[in-house]
Amino acid sequence: MPACPALLIAAPASGQGKTTVTAALARLHTRQGRRVTVFKCGPDFLDPQIHAVASGRPCQNLDFAMCGEDDAGWRLARAAYESDLILVEGVMGLFDGTPSAADIACRFGIPVLALIDAGAMAQTFGAVAHGLATYRPGLPFAGVLANRVGSPHHAELLEKSLPPGMGWFGALTRNADAALPERHLGLLQAAEIDDIETRLEQMADALAATATVDLPPAVDFADIPPPDIARRLAGKRLAIARDAAYAFIYPANLETLQELGAELRFFSPLAGEPLPDCDAVWLPGGYPELHAAALAAKQALWSALRAHVAAGKPLLAECGGMMSLFEQLTDQAGVSHAFAGLLPGIAVMQARLAALGLQVAELPEGRLHGHTFHYSKSETPLTPLTRACTPEGRSGEAIYRQGRLTASYVHFYFPSNPPAVARLFI
Repeated sequence: MPACPALLIAAPASGQGKTTVTAALARLHTRQGRRVTVFKCGPDFLDPQIHAVASGRPCQNLDFAMCGEDDAGWRLARAAYESDLILVEGVMGLFDGTPSAADIACRFGIPVLALIDAGAMAQTFGAVAHGLATYRPGLPFAGVLANRVGSPHHAELLEKSLPPGMGWFGALTRNADAALPERHLGLLQAAEIDDIETRLEQMADALAATATVDLPPAVDFADIPPPDIARRLAGKRLAIARDAAYAFIYPANLETLQELGAELRFFSPLAGEPLPDCDAVWLPGGYPELHAAALAAKQALWSALRAHVAAGKPLLAECGGMMSLFEQLTDQAGVSHAFAGLLPGIAVMQARLAALGLQVAELPEGRLHGHTFHYSKSETPLTPLTRACTPEGRSGEAIYRQGRLTASYVHFYFPSNPPAVARLFI
């Protein structure tokens, strides 16, 4: 079995600083010459971008509900062969969700570092740490790291409050300059943070100065081989939009397309790059609403996409990609912009979250798992081809189809069914 030092960074709740600390750990060990691979629990797109910059390696997702245990297992095993350290960032609170970060830690035996925001507490820190460590029998709990600590005396109070024998990883003081900026869907994309390298270095320096950052114990991962994927897209050219407006792309999806044999051709709608010569197009999600005026002016691209679909060629549009294909998109300021017009109707940004959660779609091509997370709503006279559903069976997102155009708010996880993905793009 491949063995590699590994650590899962969790917390009592969201907003405790998991992403910041995970990225800082990745950068600190990377600059010490180690090969660090970071994973993110859950279907997040934004945190993995930060971790990829921090470690210099792609960050993939672990989610039993969307990805499956086997998918998580073989990716961890591959990382163990290729890495000197594996870091896993948890999602929400340690025990939140089904499955939770604790489920992943227990399933693979990954030690848990509990990051606790101690900014507004003293001895209660020990009670919270005790609860996290003992709530679930068998949890491989390694210890705690205090975040947003006010002073050395504050850190001393926190450490003394811990139950005897509990691991103490140290304390991080408040540092607003190193914090990662956010917007409505979460953190800013890594490419949008101009000083991200400076912030990562500052966070790594803080860890080195006040925390214990030795390598954790090695974890033995089961030697699970990757699935054997038939090259059903061999010889096919697949154009993929990729820039600040269309950046919600799972690295595993790109791997799957390459394993299917597709030739990937990336282009930037924002930069005015033309649609590449291709057999199929993937327009992924992102933030078209933040660039609506610029994208509305790219009429050459929208004309090319209309000609592509009229020629009977496949186009998959997910979330922000689908929003771009309606006749209009109304941004957060209430300004409407004329878009592609490939789908009748409009997409309108909302002040509140419109949908969040895992989705399962039964398409003619096969079943695909995915995730939805959006602040917009769509208004269209189209009758859905079908509706996705939640893992519990509740009705989910509408999936539209016109000719070879497939569009929905669902971000599909391609490894959940590579043959179905191949059929979408053939």
